[in-house]
Amino acid sequence: MAKKRIDHVGMVVKDFEKAIEFYQTIVGFELKGKITHTNGIFQLAFLGFGNSDETELEIIHGYNDNLPSEGKVHHFAINVDNLEEEYERVSKLGAQFVDPEIVTLPNGYRYFFIFGPEGEWVEFFQR
Repeated sequence: MAKKRIDHVGMVVKDFEKAIEFYQTIVGFELKGKITHTNGIFQLAFLGFGNSDETELEIIHGYNDNLPSEGKVHHFAINVDNLEEEYERVSKLGAQFVDPEIVTLPNGYRYFFIFGPEGEWVEFFQR
């Protein structure tokens, strides 16, 4: 069987530039590129980590202006090496937390959630 992995998460947003700024500044993504879809309507932004061409997050604008308040993606997870450092960093940047503290699961994995600019949840996760 072929190896599979998640390629990217696509998220429909109302405010294209605000979403790009949030995911660069607060979450730490790098902007890999922006294009207009071949239909001439949708704007697409591709964000990822490191010096690769990989896209982990695709931001889509113009697809649907009637989005629910919680956005089109419930959450996606960012794996980090030091959860406390990330918690402190995003806290200083004014991120809004879903829960006020880091949660530890019975298996020892730990996480916290913040709200994205359109109500979606972003999880910072450490195994």
